[in-house]
Amino acid sequence: MFAIVRTGGKQYRVAAGDKIVVEKLDGEAGSSITLGDILLAGEGSELKSVEGLTVSAEIIAQAKAEKVIVFKKRRRHNYRRKNGHRQQHTILKITAIGGESAQA
Repeated sequence: MFAIVRTGGKQYRVAAGDKIVVEKLDGEAGSSITLGDILLAGEGSELKSVEGLTVSAEIIAQAKAEKVIVFKKRRRHNYRRKNGHRQQHTILKITAIGGESAQA
């Protein structure tokens, strides 16, 4: 069974046992959370109702992405700014969709 969930302004297609990287969510490594904003669910080509359906996930780690360099320059004005940014994200392992658990 698969589901399309929305978290952090993005959509992810998940199934039981998948690992995904999402925008930072509150919680410690090892704790479990539920994702309630489910847009679509189904099995194969069959679609199922999403009423009351939840996706359970376990937080594997809180991490940072690669560094992105932000460089601004205006020519002929002696204006240069260099800045770096590392986005924080959470690594999740999907444990169950609705009542179905991961087969591992």
